[in-house]
Amino acid sequence: MTEEARRSPLHDAQIAAGAEIVWEDGWPWAMTVGDTALNEYEAIRGATGLWDLYSTIKYEVTGPDAGRLIQRRFTNDLSGVGAGQVRYGAFVNGDGLMVDDGNVYKHSDERYWVMINTAGLEGWFRETAGGLDARIEGRTEELPMISATGPTSRDLVQGLTGLDLSALGYFRFEPEPARVAGVETTVLRTGFSGELGFELVTDPDSAPALWSALIAAGGKPFGLEAIDIARVEAGLIIIGLDYQPGETSPYDVSLDRFVKLGTENVGSEALAAVASNPPKRLKTLQIHGEAAPDAGTIVAKDGEEVGTVTSPVVSPRLGTIALAVLSTGVATDGEKVDVGDTVATVAPLSLFDPEKRRPRT
Repeated sequence: MTEEARRSPLHDAQIAAGAEIVWEDGWPWAMTVGDTALNEYEAIRGATGLWDLYSTIKYEVTGPDAGRLIQRRFTNDLSGVGAGQVRYGAFVNGDGLMVDDGNVYKHSDERYWVMINTAGLEGWFRETAGGLDARIEGRTEELPMISATGPTSRDLVQGLTGLDLSALGYFRFEPEPARVAGVETTVLRTGFSGELGFELVTDPDSAPALWSALIAAGGKPFGLEAIDIARVEAGLIIIGLDYQPGETSPYDVSLDRFVKLGTENVGSEALAAVASNPPKRLKTLQIHGEAAPDAGTIVAKDGEEVGTVTSPVVSPRLGTIALAVLSTGVATDGEKVDVGDTVATVAPLSLFDPEKRRPRT
């Protein structure tokens, strides 16, 4: 499929606002939307930022065994999840290595949404679906999604809907569509910024009207450059940067609490072998200098390689920081390491709001 065929329903509105669009694996993402990355970042941290998530890859899984089909690839436990609940976790192969990460949304016992990063995985899921009555279909282009995130996001969205957003808990969603700015919308409360936030899923024809209404209510569009600062501050990972598909264990990126052993997951045995003594950890580095190192820069201790920088940024609030995968022996808060010619201090994975109080507000 051509890039033109995969244009977001919000493409024209974002281009008119000055957006810079890039295509990754054939899917469009805005880098910025007519302003600097820092100004767009400040909307996320201080008001309400709006992010076009059309290119988040969305699958719908249906049938009596829908939950089991997902569970065979998913590291978190779906057995106790009720309608309207969401679980985050890794999606792994039989060796317990990550192929992707993302959220599972349960509509009912026979209907789920899976939102991850990689398109074309229907066949991969079906490889482990033997004996199950379940179907998985790609729905990405049918389900455009807008993120409204930031400390004022609830008030902004609440002004456009009769749905009581104060009753919608963190990592919950409303399975029944509501009207938001007059548009039929499924309202999710997850997020990728370390802030209070909502995702609004609608249809391609309605998405531009919803986008315009959110901007008119005070939302400010942002792109990947702004969210990259926010998500590194919050210790959130991205495929291809912080982990490599088919190479990285969930334990390498400190997803321990999202790995539940003893489920039907095909990688459970391999994961159990690593669980008690993971060789690597994902941590934040506070870098003692203004310039951010390149992704892939070696982290050293006493002249020996002990890790790799994965996601470096310069944060307006926290200075120069980076996510890094480190050998467990040096992944201790306060440890001093070398990043190129610069000293860095190992710090908690989430430097911004480490107890996640803001998104839970």
